[in-house]
Amino acid sequence: GNNTPIGEKEKKKERRAMGDTVKYSIIVPTYNEQLNIAMLLALIVEAMEEGTKRKEGRKISPSSSTPSYEVIVVDDNSQDQTQQTIQKLQKIEKYRDVLRLKPRKGKLGLGSAYIHGLQFARGEFVILMDADLSHNPKAIPEFIRKQEEGDYDVVTGTRYLASSSSSLSISSRITNSSSSTKSSRKSKIKEQECGVYGWDTRRKLTSRVANYLAHVLLNPGVSDLTGSFRLYRKTTFQALVSSMQSVGYVFQMEIIVRAKRRGFKVAEVPISFVDRVYGSSKLGASEIIGYLKGLVSLFMRI
Repeated sequence: GNNTPIGEKEKKKERRAMGDTVKYSIIVPTYNEQLNIAMLLALIVEAMEEGTKRKEGRKISPSSSTPSYEVIVVDDNSQDQTQQTIQKLQKIEKYRDVLRLKPRKGKLGLGSAYIHGLQFARGEFVILMDADLSHNPKAIPEFIRKQEEGDYDVVTGTRYLASSSSSLSISSRITNSSSSTKSSRKSKIKEQECGVYGWDTRRKLTSRVANYLAHVLLNPGVSDLTGSFRLYRKTTFQALVSSMQSVGYVFQMEIIVRAKRRGFKVAEVPISFVDRVYGSSKLGASEIIGYLKGLVSLFMRI
């Protein structure tokens, strides 16, 4: 007998329909990001809508009115109001079908946060980005365009590649909607195309040295190994993640090196990497030392 109540049936159908139409799953790990998360979400939605509009201009009709993307927030038991903020945002019609919260019991590291989010991802592609506004969501349509252009398996954002064309001006504006009050904070973000803003010399140097060491030891063929703003074909990401051993910041590097070794197609897009707008940076001395240790052990392993 078919005794499923009609309402349940409809819900199931709707869930299935949504699952079919989600193409991009944006996974955002959070820990104490209550000040950033609402702004980030607004910027993601704006960027995705603009990307779709631009496509429609090229006579590609979207499959349905359901958004072709979802935002999966993996929160590591934040001690602030991050989760409550997300729950409030989920009540807003604009975000209701897009925003999904998948919390964890504690601060378990970046690599495992992506893997946790991956379990829930319905998209054909996953986009990984930071919640702290250091990654500008305006870049997402560039990642998508790049992927389509060469049917790439991985598209990674680089902070060190000068843009060859003016069309890649990603951070030319972050948003017009809420101008005056936040403009002073945002002037930091607006700067120019590709680079690292708001970092002191020590952190810039550490990042460059980290990338340089990684290049010398691993020869990966991409200019920015430690960046975490990336798009992956989901099947590629799953295949790479299953053999991963690193956690934390080394994770970013190992996954790119493995992708190259296994012959996946990797492309780069220039992004501007803005330092955290609110909150404090989580890249402490211990993490930098951990990164260097991880780099050496990764070199011994691969």
